[in-house]
Amino acid sequence: MVAAVSIDHVHKHYGALHALNDINFDIEQGTFFGLLGPNGAGKSTLISIMAGLCRTTNGTIRIMGNDVQQQWRQARQALGVVPQEIAHDPFFTVHELLRLQSGYFGLGKENIPWIEELLETLSLSDKADTNMQFLSGGMKRRVLIAQALVHKPPVVVLDEPTAGVDVELRRMLWEFTQRLHSMGHTIVLTTHYLEEAEALCDRIAIINKGELIALDDKAALLARQPYRLLRLSLTHKCADLPADLHDKVVSCTDGELVLRLHRETDNIGHVLEALRERHIHFTDLKTEEPNLEDVFVNLTTDKESV
Repeated sequence: MVAAVSIDHVHKHYGALHALNDINFDIEQGTFFGLLGPNGAGKSTLISIMAGLCRTTNGTIRIMGNDVQQQWRQARQALGVVPQEIAHDPFFTVHELLRLQSGYFGLGKENIPWIEELLETLSLSDKADTNMQFLSGGMKRRVLIAQALVHKPPVVVLDEPTAGVDVELRRMLWEFTQRLHSMGHTIVLTTHYLEEAEALCDRIAIINKGELIALDDKAALLARQPYRLLRLSLTHKCADLPADLHDKVVSCTDGELVLRLHRETDNIGHVLEALRERHIHFTDLKTEEPNLEDVFVNLTTDKESV
């Protein structure tokens, strides 16, 4: 099966800036894929190339097998992008804008039922005849999503779709996104809300300073972080810890002791026994497994500057 997105040794230079340095991976069809990285990592540049808004310096990107430069018409037909920035045309109503967007892809009246379904699903039906300039920011973002989906693309890119939106809209966006995924669409998500990526994505790539530094299934990526936290609610002030636990202490207050333990080499039973021998008692304990944010920070932090 052809990959939904194939990124083949892509480089992008802006003068002396090497914005993308030999990015090379595939996104399989039907995947909910997370494209993560800190600000300035190169994510937006990569998406711009996918969408045909700029060209590679070297390398190629294919959408459903179509080269975005050589077969641009087919590639753009297969791709829908929901951008970060909200832009609107003040001369059209919501319905007119979607009809116009549909026409860009050669679709006419036969696409009206799908437009009506998008309006209904995104709770825009009562705004269909409203001029774009009179919509709230949240409503404009819903229209952006409808525009990206109006031609039923198999691949959908969501570039920071929940940035700055309220809780209700965020929940609606993710419910709709999961529905799209269940219908067979390939979803590519960029977000700084790492808990969202952890909850939604099957597979994740992390880019930093223009380079691909991680690419793996979510479970395998989480397993790269070998440490977990042991959090103990103490009965008395934390004091006189065993010497071999000193380097494992994350925090130690009057009411709580937090230890960072290696999942393979640190035995929780042995740790608790050592604390009891020093008469350090606790009323409650819990362990916290590493999350995607832990892995992300570990991979993207410049160790030399720490």
